[in-house]
Amino acid sequence: MDRAVLAVLVGGTAWLSLRLGKGAADELAAVWISSGILTGWLLARETRAWPVYLGVGIAADLAGQRLAGVPWGQVGFLAACHLIEVLAVVWPVRRVVPNIGDPQRWLTLGGVATASTLAGCALSGMLAAWMSGRVGGAGFSRAFLGWYAAHVVGMVIFATATLVIHMEGWRAVAPRGKGRSFTISMGLIVAVGLLVFSLPYPILFLTYPPLLLGAFRHRFPGVAIGVILLALIGGVFTAAGKGPLWVLEDLGNAGRIALLQLYLAGGCLITIPVVLGMAERDKLTSKVRENEHRYRLLADHSGDLVVRLRPDGERVYVSPAAEEILGWKPSEMLGQRWSLVHQEDQPRQWTAMAEVLKSGTPQTLRYRVRHRDGHYLWMEVVMRTIPKENDPAANDLILSGRDISKRVAAEEALEASQRELERLSRVDALTGVPNRRQLEERLSLALLRIARSGDAIALMYLDIDHFKQINDTHGHAVGDRVIREFARRLLASVRATDLVVRLGGDEFVILLDQIDDPEMARGVARKILAGMREPMELEGIILQVTTSIGVAFAREVKAQDDLLVSADDALYEAKEGGRNQYRLGVLGETLPGRSQ
Repeated sequence: MDRAVLAVLVGGTAWLSLRLGKGAADELAAVWISSGILTGWLLARETRAWPVYLGVGIAADLAGQRLAGVPWGQVGFLAACHLIEVLAVVWPVRRVVPNIGDPQRWLTLGGVATASTLAGCALSGMLAAWMSGRVGGAGFSRAFLGWYAAHVVGMVIFATATLVIHMEGWRAVAPRGKGRSFTISMGLIVAVGLLVFSLPYPILFLTYPPLLLGAFRHRFPGVAIGVILLALIGGVFTAAGKGPLWVLEDLGNAGRIALLQLYLAGGCLITIPVVLGMAERDKLTSKVRENEHRYRLLADHSGDLVVRLRPDGERVYVSPAAEEILGWKPSEMLGQRWSLVHQEDQPRQWTAMAEVLKSGTPQTLRYRVRHRDGHYLWMEVVMRTIPKENDPAANDLILSGRDISKRVAAEEALEASQRELERLSRVDALTGVPNRRQLEERLSLALLRIARSGDAIALMYLDIDHFKQINDTHGHAVGDRVIREFARRLLASVRATDLVVRLGGDEFVILLDQIDDPEMARGVARKILAGMREPMELEGIILQVTTSIGVAFAREVKAQDDLLVSADDALYEAKEGGRNQYRLGVLGETLPGRSQ
């Protein structure tokens, strides 16, 4: 159905434009309508549907030209010019602004559409002017200017009008409740237009005031329909040999067409900037009205607390949510009640207020506010500026906040859990002493330190003698108690700066950092062996527990593995020597030594 409508509109307007604008066989139309209609039709549809509509439009254009009497030798070339013109407009617009219904892209849309219209009409105009010179001998400049003016005016008015009607329906032409006003405005334009073009006096300017009135009242629909009506009236009267364009009889048909085009272009130049300005004002007014409405809805019905502050901190508005969140009635929070803010948080809030007022950039901050019951709640507040009611040049502050006490409590619990997890990842769960992770960290730092300072380091490997027998005889529960007591005695035998590590099972490591000579390591080993001589009393069970120790001493270490291997070799020697003793090695060299 819409293809049939497109065919009728394109073919009919092509015939009408040629019949009204043709004062002689070689003259072109004063306003070319059909290309504008086809352009708006295409922009209102998906790109993949364009070939069908282009075919329908060009076929209707050919038919309209033939009905108007254009020779067969010219209709095909003119239709090709029209096709080039339409594609030169629609293709850049669709490429740059795929969604022409997005209000955020309208400024870009206007710029691209204007540039492509001027370029497309110039391209088609040069081709048509070349053909006019070849066929009828007309001058290139005259033919080009006549075509260019007619097509630019037609494209601006009819392409835009067609697109607006497709997007918003006929309500864009006559919005609900304004149909009578629109009819009166257009009637006034018609009446003045008929009067002006029926008189042989150059008073065309009298049609501009009612056209401006239509622009003020009805925005672009008023301009588009008004210019269309004036174009029809002017074209009919001029074609009939009447009106002010015939005052100068020697002007010629081409001159009259050019004057009619200038007259219509003048109407567009006068009214379209007015429409754009009014549209911008309407948009700003609508935005302000919408913001005010939204502000009141949010302030009065939102669950968030909304507060308006003067720069000096005086509260001039508090939303009803204050009673639900803080227990205070809004009237009780007005004025300078800074005591409601926790004393520790007041300086931070004053600083944030000053920064927001100075920069205009919103800030989010947290602080505590006292509940009517006496306890404090954590509030998260977004602070931004807002113009003063009686002085738009100055600003107040709007604070929108919500109770985040549960969130803060959850965050604190999560942080505590993370700290505990971090601690557990570095500590042996059974004994509470550090695990292998801390050993690797401390050993790496110790090796770097001795490389710089020249100090020595000692690493001790220990395990419990015959621990498997203890587990098999008394059970794993007793074995765990033995390991815990063993770790306790190790801690009691070393310095606070030394590191006692459980590797797993009954295996332990002691890192002795910042020592001077091997004798210090021997002294620690003897102290550990002595500490194990006292029997362990474990819930009625008395056990005599001993340990074997391998000690590696070094002043220079190329790699951690060298120290670890040396300590492990020393431990093996201590076990081979009968257990309950220690052995000490220095970089692979074994120095004998027994427990006392």
